[in-house]
Amino acid sequence: MSFITLIFKNPFRNKSRALLAIIGIGIGIATIVALGAITAGLTQTMDDTLRAGGADFSIAGKENSSMTTNPFGTATFSEEWISIIKNVTGVKDAAGIYIGMVSVPNARFFTLIGVNSNDTEFSDVRITQGTSFNNDEKELILGKISAERLNKTVNETLEVNGEEFKITGIFETGDPNQDEGAMSSLQTVQELVDDIGNISMIYVKVESGVDVDEITTKIDDEYGDNITTVTSISDLETIADALDMIDNASWAISLLAIIIGGIGIINTMIMSVYERTREIGVLKAVGWKNRRILGMILGESIVLTISAGIIGSLVGFIGIELLVSGGMLGGMTPVYTLDTFAKAFAVAIIVGLIGGFYPAWRASRLPPTEALRYE
Repeated sequence: MSFITLIFKNPFRNKSRALLAIIGIGIGIATIVALGAITAGLTQTMDDTLRAGGADFSIAGKENSSMTTNPFGTATFSEEWISIIKNVTGVKDAAGIYIGMVSVPNARFFTLIGVNSNDTEFSDVRITQGTSFNNDEKELILGKISAERLNKTVNETLEVNGEEFKITGIFETGDPNQDEGAMSSLQTVQELVDDIGNISMIYVKVESGVDVDEITTKIDDEYGDNITTVTSISDLETIADALDMIDNASWAISLLAIIIGGIGIINTMIMSVYERTREIGVLKAVGWKNRRILGMILGESIVLTISAGIIGSLVGFIGIELLVSGGMLGGMTPVYTLDTFAKAFAVAIIVGLIGGFYPAWRASRLPPTEALRYE
């Protein structure tokens, strides 16, 4: 029988003990896989939630020769920057925003935000009544606060800078500065304030899973002489803290699995060495070196833990899928990544090495004469 065959066969001589060892370690591995899938799912959910509501960061122009000033004193810069930012690797989309000051009845200074109707999600706009405006028509949507102050509702008209606009909807964002104003198409607002081709800022969304800080740093490094990036520090820090907490919990459970699994495999392999003392003596008597004995016992330990890794991974996967089918994870969808399973098998191998080292060392140090006399 070859050396490799012995390594794969010996751990299963005592099937009951091998099964108990595999179950003990497998529970830890299943926990790692399940927690890894949930952690990845939570990360994806949090990332999607952040990406779904509003922009990830905004861009403003710097005060230099490329900037202009509209009649109301608002500094603006060329909307050509929108296409430039869209082409930055990692950027999912970008939208130009124009913040203009206009006059309406009973309010000489009224905020009108210009943005294309299909880009209103960048401002996290929620239309509570009616529908969005048409980019090609003299239409607008009123913020909830301004609608109450002006006593206006859907399908009525509002005079803006002397021109009649149809109110197609009422919106709210949770930001009083926006909810006290109105929104219309970007081109319409540019024409109203006589600042064609310019914008006040750019809202930017990045690809899912992309680090916002990396993108903003890249843009600042390349275009920092003309534009400035602004991120929501509180959002980024909150998400980073939450993900760090989840990751730390995952590693803590992995460490616990290593300790518990290591103790279990030590016990299993010590008993195996104890029962095979005479056999080990025979192997040493026929010329096996200490390092060969050490390698065999360590190999057997790793075979057991890898078997536990395979079974534990399957159990973890099935368990999570059962929870999903039972609706016990709410709206969160687990995400299975290669890293999760690689981590589980890495833990299995570490447990095998740690748990098998002492029994293997003990077996390699057995004197052949005493081992042969053992009954």
